[in-house]
Amino acid sequence: MNSALTKGALAAAVAIAASACSQHAQYDAAQQAGANPPLPQSRNFLAPPMEVPKYVGWRNGATPKVAAGLKIEKIASGLVHPRQVYTLPNGDILVAESNSPNEEAVTTPKQLIAGLITERSGKKAKGANRITLLRKRGNTGEWDKFVFIDGLHSPFGMQLVGNTLYVADTDAILSFPYHAGETHIDSPGVELTDLPDTVNHHWTKALLASPDGKKLFVGVGSNSNVGENGLEVEYRRANVLEVDIATGGSRIYAAGIRNPTGLQWEPKTGKLWAIANERDEIGADLVPDYLTSVHEGGFYGWPYSYYGQHVDRRAQPQRPDLVAKAIPPDYAIGSHVAPLGFVFSTGDSLPPAYRGGAFVGEHGSWDRSPISGYSVVYVPFANGTPSGPPQPVVTGFVSDDAKSSYGAPVGVAQDRSGALIIADDVGNAVWRVTAATSNTASAANAAPAPATAGATHG
Repeated sequence: MNSALTKGALAAAVAIAASACSQHAQYDAAQQAGANPPLPQSRNFLAPPMEVPKYVGWRNGATPKVAAGLKIEKIASGLVHPRQVYTLPNGDILVAESNSPNEEAVTTPKQLIAGLITERSGKKAKGANRITLLRKRGNTGEWDKFVFIDGLHSPFGMQLVGNTLYVADTDAILSFPYHAGETHIDSPGVELTDLPDTVNHHWTKALLASPDGKKLFVGVGSNSNVGENGLEVEYRRANVLEVDIATGGSRIYAAGIRNPTGLQWEPKTGKLWAIANERDEIGADLVPDYLTSVHEGGFYGWPYSYYGQHVDRRAQPQRPDLVAKAIPPDYAIGSHVAPLGFVFSTGDSLPPAYRGGAFVGEHGSWDRSPISGYSVVYVPFANGTPSGPPQPVVTGFVSDDAKSSYGAPVGVAQDRSGALIIADDVGNAVWRVTAATSNTASAANAAPAPATAGATHG
């Protein structure tokens, strides 16, 4: 970006951001949750509504807040932007410490303003480009930390298939030999297949193995908000790819999902589900992020439409033929909550209110006033589909007045005991959530409730 543009953007940033922040949302996230969310009229902005809390970090032993019947502990600190977590069969937990490779050029005042605003939240900090292994130290309650794989390129997704660990860097899937009990892998990664990596507007690559271990499914986000960088840089993007492990060959499994940041198999039906970050800049209430089943060969609208056949006139050229095929997502979880972590709840160690549904890590909005997300929620499921509104499970990542940020949840997983594991990339920590007492029966009737404080923020 040239200096004149930089100076002009900086001079205008405060005024434009303040003006944009006056465009408040009509709905809160809960009001837009469900199969048929209210969708107000789209709007055009010089700059979209932008508001983020200022990063201050966790102080004086403070922790996030958890719902009644739960407790939370920090099992790792001092990490460098932990984004994703994955549990190995022996109980070890892998943590991908990563962030954007920052390959996208800043060419407009809007991009600069958005970058300045999000930087103050702590979300733009550089990642370590490594995977760290956490191992519980006997029955002490302490966890040891080891550098497991280093020298990576913005890693995110991780999957173990047999004795091979697959890691999704931003530009390729790498395979590593895995031996249970190792605390470091010396062998260099072998590329299974390359992944779209031009520009990397959305850089995370979610990864999920098929139940038979023959395929890998990859979530690849778009290179723009709504195609404004040209459709040539969207090649094989805004898709879920299917990769054959034996050959490395791949195909588009489903298309039109703007940024599928998490993939999971629904336990009862065996169907593939995804979380997705939808488009921005047409209003604080548009477009709701979502949780959806993913149909083979399905098209979900991006960039031409959202929530089925709601046409986005910004996408050029228009494609009414594709809009007519667009599948509405199954379940909205609120506008701009930024889901980046997703796991279906299994086992019986957590209270019954948190069994059978989905935990979603909501990284939090940057372009909405008031802010949304910054929490881990639980979406109950019945008969393989969502059956109720998202329940707050872990909150308190921001101050009550939304001015200060202590952390932000990203990836979520369950450890071997069934506890919920949360990567906090702003707080540079990993959290573990369990039932409040060892006697699960005492929490058996604990319904999701407003979150309670784990500690006072300093």
